[in-house]
Amino acid sequence: MNALSAAAPLQGLWQLVHGPLAYWAQHRPDVVALQSEAGSWTFGELHAEVEQRSARLVAQRAPQMLLLDANRSTLERLVDFLAVIHSGRCAAVADPDWQPAVRQRIESWLPKQPCELESAAPTAAFYTGFTSGSTGLPKGFKRHHLSWTESFRVGLQDFGPVVAQRTLAPGRISHSLFLFGAMQGIWYGCGAVMQEKFSASRCLAALARGDIPCLVAVPSQLLLMLQWAQHRQLAPIPEVELITISGARWMRAHTPALRALFPKARIIEFYGASEASFVAWMDADEASGPQAVGRPFSNVTLSIRPTGSDAAENTLAEHDTSHAGDGLIYIRSPMLFMDYVGDAHDATAVLRDGDWLSVRDMGHIDERGMLCLAGRQSRMLVTQGKNLFPEEVENLLASHPAIAQVSLHGQADALRGLQV
Repeated sequence: MNALSAAAPLQGLWQLVHGPLAYWAQHRPDVVALQSEAGSWTFGELHAEVEQRSARLVAQRAPQMLLLDANRSTLERLVDFLAVIHSGRCAAVADPDWQPAVRQRIESWLPKQPCELESAAPTAAFYTGFTSGSTGLPKGFKRHHLSWTESFRVGLQDFGPVVAQRTLAPGRISHSLFLFGAMQGIWYGCGAVMQEKFSASRCLAALARGDIPCLVAVPSQLLLMLQWAQHRQLAPIPEVELITISGARWMRAHTPALRALFPKARIIEFYGASEASFVAWMDADEASGPQAVGRPFSNVTLSIRPTGSDAAENTLAEHDTSHAGDGLIYIRSPMLFMDYVGDAHDATAVLRDGDWLSVRDMGHIDERGMLCLAGRQSRMLVTQGKNLFPEEVENLLASHPAIAQVSLHGQADALRGLQV
């Protein structure tokens, strides 16, 4: 049984990120909901503990937004996260690597006044994540429940029932991808396995046991797994049924090796953003060009708009996806973020036009209906009067087996404007 069959009679619960926990605690109390090296919680145990911690926050009239303790284990932080959002408050997730000065700056953004909230609402903020801006100071972004529950729903719709199975999400929850993976495991009622510290060898050993059919990972983790498997000459792991990749561009030259290691797994890569959640997805096909990131999710509409003073910043009468050449990618979906938090973000980091949003990525939609990314508008270089996106050259160079990492930049040049 998964959320697909349960959502109809309990629609209210399924509009909250933590909502189905109560349902699964009643119907699957002994199934492990969360697990890491630090221990495990069944759905029954987890629900009881979350209710207790939530009640304490309500009794204390805790502020509307709370920063989770970065010194606790990943497992304990997830329980705290669920308790905070159960109480109707918003959980801000700190990065353990923040310097004291950065943490103090973040704490200065948070509300201090007591809060009377006792329960959560679907359109209320539940999560504040942080992504580094160009200055290196974290940029806080705020999400409401529906922006994630709609992501869970459309993932089930577009990927199929294979996604609603026990999932390994082996990264820090300060990275929203792994927090999402954990909450997805709760929402679907299948449970999630975390790692307190990423280890390629332990990931492979856990997957080989056969009770974790799904893996959520970033490309660097998968490459380390491939290297470890090759070094140790590990046997293929046919028990894995689904691998979802995000967080950075997957170099599809490695897809054959990944398929050899996980011969029965469907390999899906998806493009998204902290501010937009899911945008587009595709099966990892090594034959596709490196710019392709897939077709939009079924609840996402895309608009490609020309840049320029009269086009990028203002409302357009027509939202035309057939704009010739690369343009700003605008997104309309129920999964968009609410707003930024604090004073460290650039007010021009995103563009809004009614219910449309652009994170200033540029690209086009090809003849197959695939979204193709050119790069970030702020990184575009103008050399000899031509626009060049560093990502295009970086992707080409990174496909060479002798190149581990590459970064392209422009240097002032009197003749060319910029020399690459």
